[in-house]
Amino acid sequence: MNLSGPFIRRPVATMLLSLAIMLLGGVSFNLLPVSPLPQIDFPVIVVQASLPGASPEVMASTVATPLERSFGAIAGITTMSSSSSQGSTRVILAFDSGRDINGAAREVQAAINASRNLLPSGMRSMPTYKKINPSQAPIMVLSLTSDVLPKGQLYDLASTILSQSLSQVPGVGEVQIGGSSLPAVRIELEPKALDQYGVALDDVRNTIANANVRRPKGSLEDSQRNWQIQANDQLEKAKDYEPLLIRYQDGAALRLSDVAKISDGVEDRYNSGFFNNDSAVLLVINRQSGANIIETVKQIKAQLPALQAVLPSSVKLNLAMDRSPVITATLHEAEMTLLIAVALVILVVYLFLGNFRASLIPTLAVPVSLVGTFAVMYLFGFSLNNLSLMALILATGLVVDDAIVVLENISRHIDNGISPMKAAYLGAKEVGFTLLSMNVSLVAVFLSILFMGGIVTSLFREFSITLAAAIIVSLIVSLSLTPMLCARWLKPHIKGEETGLQRWSEKVNDRMVAGYARSLDWVLRHRRLTLLSLLVTVGVNIALYVVVPKTFMPQQDTGQLIGFVRGDDGLSFSVMQPKMEIFRKAVLQDPAVESVAGFIGGNSGTNNAVMLVRLKPISERKISAQAVIERMRKNVPLVPGGRLMLMADQDLQFGGGRDQTTSQYSYILQSGDLAALRLWYPKVVAALRELPELTAIDAREGRGAQQVTLVVDRDQAKRLGVDMDMVTAVLNNAYSQRQISTIYDSLNQYQVVMEVNPKYAQDPITLNQVQVITSTGARIPLSAIAHYENSLADDRVSHEGQFASENIAFDMSPGVTVEQGTAAIERAIAKVGLPEDVIAKMAGTADAFAATQKSQPFMILGALVAVYLVLGILYESYIHPLTILSTLPSAGVGALLSIYVLGGEFSLISLLGLFLLIGVVKKNAILMIDLALQLERKEGMDPLASIRSACLLRLRPILMTTLAAILGAVPLLISSAEGAEMRQPLGLTIIGGLVFSQILTLYTTPVVYLYLDRLRHRFNGWRGVRTDAALDTAL
Repeated sequence: MNLSGPFIRRPVATMLLSLAIMLLGGVSFNLLPVSPLPQIDFPVIVVQASLPGASPEVMASTVATPLERSFGAIAGITTMSSSSSQGSTRVILAFDSGRDINGAAREVQAAINASRNLLPSGMRSMPTYKKINPSQAPIMVLSLTSDVLPKGQLYDLASTILSQSLSQVPGVGEVQIGGSSLPAVRIELEPKALDQYGVALDDVRNTIANANVRRPKGSLEDSQRNWQIQANDQLEKAKDYEPLLIRYQDGAALRLSDVAKISDGVEDRYNSGFFNNDSAVLLVINRQSGANIIETVKQIKAQLPALQAVLPSSVKLNLAMDRSPVITATLHEAEMTLLIAVALVILVVYLFLGNFRASLIPTLAVPVSLVGTFAVMYLFGFSLNNLSLMALILATGLVVDDAIVVLENISRHIDNGISPMKAAYLGAKEVGFTLLSMNVSLVAVFLSILFMGGIVTSLFREFSITLAAAIIVSLIVSLSLTPMLCARWLKPHIKGEETGLQRWSEKVNDRMVAGYARSLDWVLRHRRLTLLSLLVTVGVNIALYVVVPKTFMPQQDTGQLIGFVRGDDGLSFSVMQPKMEIFRKAVLQDPAVESVAGFIGGNSGTNNAVMLVRLKPISERKISAQAVIERMRKNVPLVPGGRLMLMADQDLQFGGGRDQTTSQYSYILQSGDLAALRLWYPKVVAALRELPELTAIDAREGRGAQQVTLVVDRDQAKRLGVDMDMVTAVLNNAYSQRQISTIYDSLNQYQVVMEVNPKYAQDPITLNQVQVITSTGARIPLSAIAHYENSLADDRVSHEGQFASENIAFDMSPGVTVEQGTAAIERAIAKVGLPEDVIAKMAGTADAFAATQKSQPFMILGALVAVYLVLGILYESYIHPLTILSTLPSAGVGALLSIYVLGGEFSLISLLGLFLLIGVVKKNAILMIDLALQLERKEGMDPLASIRSACLLRLRPILMTTLAAILGAVPLLISSAEGAEMRQPLGLTIIGGLVFSQILTLYTTPVVYLYLDRLRHRFNGWRGVRTDAALDTAL
């Protein structure tokens, strides 16, 4: 059967079929979303709860623990962690990758409802949750600045106008606002005035709550008209609260302004943001899953002029961070790399054939195959990203292989005097099974990745299917378009009419064949030595895999840095701000920095701050993002009580089930015994600080933040008629920025916040002056029933899997790989000698690296088994697939040796290159063995003569296909622009493996074929069977 026959006979139909493939691909290309990396769904739900004024330990015990127990009953949770700080708790739930996020969200909401009665009664609202994808970095950050308006009003504009409008832009998933808080009326009580007039804090709170209400008031109606009833029950500004009457005392009106200072402020005064040198409110924009980043950013930018127009003239809307330029530059560079690869492949074909018409035939297979692949990508919901474009770049050298094999075989028959039409029928029929074997086994390698599970499958799914689709499309093109064009475009060979390039090409080819024949004859006479060299490559593979440095993923240069500023435990907001200013100015002065935005306070705590650093394009700064970080670490001044940690922002973040740390790498300690955890944590930190392999270690310092513990004499309090509820209520009213009433506006809701004047909250001694009301109505100071003690306590309490936990974030020192750093940590911890009730483990990127490191050998073995099974089925033989697979050790040596010699690191990208080599290198053996089997069956040759003839006849297509694959990968290796750090390891692995394997497999394959053929015949003799020759499989 000749599958190419119908296409050769129907050229119009064949051309229209190819045109249809390109049209479908062209239309699909414009519909593909754009992203830096494939969409990876990490089902993560974040639950947020707040209780203003509550300490971290109170939040952990009364909020985090009940929620965690309720969530613990939900199936499919892989990681559950929580972090409790002043007035806030955040619980992060990570689910199995296959778990439906919407179903998980319903169960989380049910668990929150079930824990309602277990949570403190003072919570103004139930905990809320968000479905997030922690692997996604923000696509844009906007800033609002003004020289006139206060920060609260800027935040209000961001919340009521900008956030609402931006959320409606297609592709926008979430808009977060930071750097301040909503406007609020702040009631700052004067304790001395309260004492003078004998006013309790609850009296003030009740007065405000009763005076500021918004409830339905009904309507009036007669037979003809209807009147809505309104009242002046809503107080909106600070001046409206000043005349509020608390009570009459001694015949005089006691008003709120007599006992408090009322002002228009913000809900949380411990919150501030900046953009470059200006105070600012920030809007952090995240995209929806699967949305086109470039298109989404484009639509957001189109909205900005209109949004600026509706803002007051004194307010400026600035672009603080934009991911699209870097992504666009990276994808543009990848597209240029693709075009260069296509040009190099065409050049190879032309030089080998020396005929423009002939070289044009396989050249057409490239655009048809690549453009047609876009249709498959669209059907699978893929995006244009670094990995899918790398698949297309590599496909350039692979899709042309099939066309080269067909063209070369048809050209050989034409050179022997057969007409082009007959040569097309015969040549296509002869190599049909060869093409099928080459491509099906190659597709099997990449589809095997889909069954490996974990991060490898999630990350490389698009790469594998895209490359497999390109290969399948190229197989269709090579069996249809290529032989049809050969039948009509190639001319009969006429001696003496060759062009100069053709004569040169034929001369070079004859010399190569003659030289190869001589060397091959020598090898065939020294088979044992050749076989020994093959066995040596197996051992060298193992040795190189052990010694080559390993890492998880190449460090990306996204043009963005994230900075974390940590202050000593217990530092106040006012002390922390100047330290933040020093770091901000130092970072902004670096010549590679374009802009800096960030915020301090808020849910992160008063002694923590975050900076978002946008770098200049790499063409301007000339150095990598990591080099910028190293320079900043040297140049940023040392600040007592504060430290700055910087990390390069990555498109793919790991450890989604935990709070973000200051580095990609972290180490976690867990224990059910909090005292044991606090005892061993400093020892582990000290051990890690001594390691030269680690740098920028971020760990909790000291014994905790300062804490004032009020010790109540319960017997004395009982005698005076004071209970603990009264004591805690008084403290809550005085010191927790308590939200006591709500102001309803047409666009938003605002709070009335009550606390004592901050000047009375600067020293613990003021607690003695706080008055409580006894059961008889008498007023007594707290000092009559209690005293306070100073102590140290954590400003943040963390849980991991419902156990108390502590985290240590760190970075690798320059030149140190993840593998080396992990090994150093394991040695150091072994010397510490942790007890059994304290568990230590890696987290984040290091944890993902450890998981893939253990499974890498099994992944490679799985790919080999898949190829063997496919080839065994196609050849109906147990032996011939082993001959084909014998080509792979040399490819592994070439790849690993290239990485080792050039000082590279073996990463997941390099592993992907090995998978590609498994699929590509065996093509050479298939070309040889398939022809050798045909010669044995049809020409009656003995195995030695058949394999020798096959090697010589297939030398030119083998060299052409291998060189095409190598040149297709060269642009990946020499790339130096945006995204090069992802492409270079793949190019290095492929080129090194192909070059080394090309030299060896031309000689080892025929030797292995002869040895295994002898083994096959002996095995058949034992079975009493004369032969088990492969089926006549030519199509």
